Amino acid sequence: MRRLPEDIRSELKKPFGELHSTLTSLLPRLQGHVVYTVGDVVTHHLVRAGVTPDVAIIDGHTMRAPCKRVPRIDVRTLAAKNPPGTISDDLVLAIRDAVADPPALIVVEGEEDLAVIPLVLAAPTGALVLYGQPGEGVVLRRVDREARKAARAFLSRFIADGKPGSR
Repeated sequence: MRRLPEDIRSELKKPFGELHSTLTSLLPRLQGHVVYTVGDVVTHHLVRAGVTPDVAIIDGHTMRAPCKRVPRIDVRTLAAKNPPGTISDDLVLAIRDAVADPPALIVVEGEEDLAVIPLVLAAPTGALVLYGQPGEGVVLRRVDREARKAARAFLSRFIADGKPGSR
């Protein structure tokens, strides 16, 4: 398990991709692409727009409050434990499993906020990752060499928990 250090929290609050005010404006760009979502609200709105993500990661909350718009997706469901402010081995393994055999929904017990980082690392080149930017809109990140480099740079600054088997 890796923990988010205090000194990069503000950096991770900035969009990790292109910020768009609405999901509707992005719909034409999703055609023909592998699409992944992180977050209950963005996943809900995408499904309501008629697009089922290849992999969706949700935790039943939005901005730390229970989400009233939990998306309904009839796909294989995986569970992962991921405490707030961390990227757990359990989450990483669930993401790898889901990406290898889509479509899948990962339901996180804890918090899915940082799942974009391991998702970008696991996703195939050309995939599109969408997640909500609270109070601002939707972030779109195309998975490419630069995205992976940035994700690895963030992950390298996380603090390993020091337990045997930690990565």
